[in-house]
Amino acid sequence: MPARILVVDDETAVTDLLAYNLRKAGYETLLAADGREALRLARQSNPDLILLDLMLPEVDGLDVCRELRKTSEMPVIMLTARGEEIDRVVGLELGADDYICKPFSMRELLARIKAVLRRAQPAEPTGKPSTILRGKGGLRLDVESRIVTVGETNLALTRLEFDLLNMLLTNTGRVMTRERLLEQVWGYDFVGDTRAVDSAIKRLRAKLRGASTEADSIEAVRGVGYRFNL
Repeated sequence: MPARILVVDDETAVTDLLAYNLRKAGYETLLAADGREALRLARQSNPDLILLDLMLPEVDGLDVCRELRKTSEMPVIMLTARGEEIDRVVGLELGADDYICKPFSMRELLARIKAVLRRAQPAEPTGKPSTILRGKGGLRLDVESRIVTVGETNLALTRLEFDLLNMLLTNTGRVMTRERLLEQVWGYDFVGDTRAVDSAIKRLRAKLRGASTEADSIEAVRGVGYRFNL
């Protein structure tokens, strides 16, 4: 079955262009022109991914993302204007998977979509004993079952947060650059802005600290990236 993508933008020229290219690439598309319609279609049709413009009538894109994240991990790629830096950061902190600035190339957008959809796929069971990674404060990550616990507390991590923690724990003691994390976790080479990494790390650290201050062993290495310490 082709992946179903919900395109949310109030500019008809944009939705028409996106719908044409997405269908050409083999995706099924749904269209919404405002935030209320986006939420209705997201709940009714359960798309595999949402392309979400931030500047929307009725309910803006940030509120749409906020509402979705209350009940769903549905992948979201934000469409933003180049001047909307604060909104981009807020959107990432609300749980958007990625963003792309207008005007963008269709080739880049399709690459982002492919990477996000690939990351959203459930891992195939290997039949091998599960790998368990551990950290301070009773932190325990089960690679196969994709379950993270801190002591007796189950952590509700998004797919992205789990993969990010897995990568950091697997490379405990090593400094992981933002570019390397984008390549390994997000699934593509990212040129320029690496705010997506910083926002995801911020959310992950908050969840770890919420369970145990000791469990957050992520260290920011100024100007480079992040390291998980034991």
